[in-house]
Order: sequence, then C-alpha cells, then structure tokens
Amino acid sequence: MVSGAGEYEEGATVTIMATASESYSFVNWDGDTAPMADANAASTTVTMPASDITLTADFVQDDTTVILDVTNPVTGKTWMDRNLGASRVATSGSDEQAFGDLYQWGRTGDGHRKRNSPTTNTLSSSDQPGHGVFILIRNTPFNWLATQNNNLWQGESGKNNPCPDGYRLPTEAEWDAERQSWSSNNAAGAFSSPLKLPAAGNRSHSDGTIDGNGSFGSYWSSTVNDTGVWTLSFNNNDATMGNILRASGRSVRCIKD
Repeated sequence: MVSGAGEYEEGATVTIMATASESYSFVNWDGDTAPMADANAASTTVTMPASDITLTADFVQDDTTVILDVTNPVTGKTWMDRNLGASRVATSGSDEQAFGDLYQWGRTGDGHRKRNSPTTNTLSSSDQPGHGVFILIRNTPFNWLATQNNNLWQGESGKNNPCPDGYRLPTEAEWDAERQSWSSNNAAGAFSSPLKLPAAGNRSHSDGTIDGNGSFGSYWSSTVNDTGVWTLSFNNNDATMGNILRASGRSVRCIKD
C-alpha cells in the first residue's frame, strides 16, 4: 500500500510511504525518482516539480523456503535440506532451482538477497537498512554497513538472523567439519554430501554482478575474521575455508540449534 498520492502545487514537499503487506518487504521506488529525498526509503519526501510524476513501490515476497531437515551421520549435525530461497533440494550441483538467494553478511531476509535486486552505492547507517537493495562498496573495509558490527548473525537469537525459528548460521568449525566428511574436497564432494550443496555462485560487492552459477559455491558462516567472515567455498578443483568480504553476496544454509 502506498500513501501520499494526489495533486500538489509545484515546490510542495510531500511525504510518501510504502507499507508492505504481510509476508512482503519493501525494496525501493521506481519511476520518476529524481525529486525524491531517498528512493530506497519506504518513507521519504518529494519536492514536487512542475510536471506530473509517477512513482511505483517495489515489494518482494519474504522467504517461503520449505523447512525440512537432513542429518550428516558423520558430524551428527542437523541442517535445513536446502539453501535459503531455494525451491527444492539440489538434483545436481548446477540445479538452478536449488541455488536460492545470495545474502550480504549480517543482513535480514529483505529483498536485497534476490538475485535480480537493484543496487545502490549508499552505505547503510543502521543494521537494518530499511530497504531491499543490494549495497555496493568498492573501498576497504568492503562492508555494506558504515559502522562494522560483529554481533550480527550470532546464534538463533542473534540480530538479523535470517534463518527460521530453531535454526541459525553455522560456525566456521561446523562448516569445516562438514567439508572434512565429504568423499572428495571439491564441488562434487559438496553435492554428494548429505547436504547436497549446489554451486550456487556469488554476487560481487563492487558491481552486483553474479558469477559462478553451476561451477562455484560459497556459504556464509557466523564466524567473523577481522573485517571479513569465514566462508566455505568450493569449485571443481577444491574446497576451502576462506575469509570473505561482508558486502559480497553468498549462499546461506541454516543449521539446527
């Protein structure tokens, strides 16, 4: 729902607000956005120009990922059987329906996670930006958040935890234990594991492009490492735990608490 529509005099300052229905989140405004104070804010002001303008609020449906469990008999850990945003368990390492969404580390399940979400160069001043836009950053420390916060995504009750109730982001140690249980230390081992991890690609922090679909997988942990985060990554040749920049877009697989 959008409020603020109507006829106004040139130069008038008008507040417009987009209110998402249940199970939806605001993404951004489209159309004649030039007079707007902030095209990424659900509530913003418009200084009316001489001509008519048209504005459209974009919304995205919240995660509806089916919650089913799978347990690795080697590690004894129970996980969701698919990535957040995926419509099914992977049937191959390149199964697009199993790729799911790509999250910036520490953000909620707002619209930014969608692979076709719009981008902005404006960093967020708060832990919850209030929009569903993928935030680009080309400078150190390569974080979508202006002030670093290491307390995001820490456990089931951690702030901004995108996982369903009873689930959380795995730690670096939990991911590494899964990796060591695979039959081979590469993308083939990731898919043949109980978790059926697909090579779901990643999204660039600098320009928002997506790369590696079907050949590269990268999964966030909750374990921070200086300005980065420990992440499980794999390709056709190997699999490693590495330090990844927080503004990049990576897959999320939730573990049961």
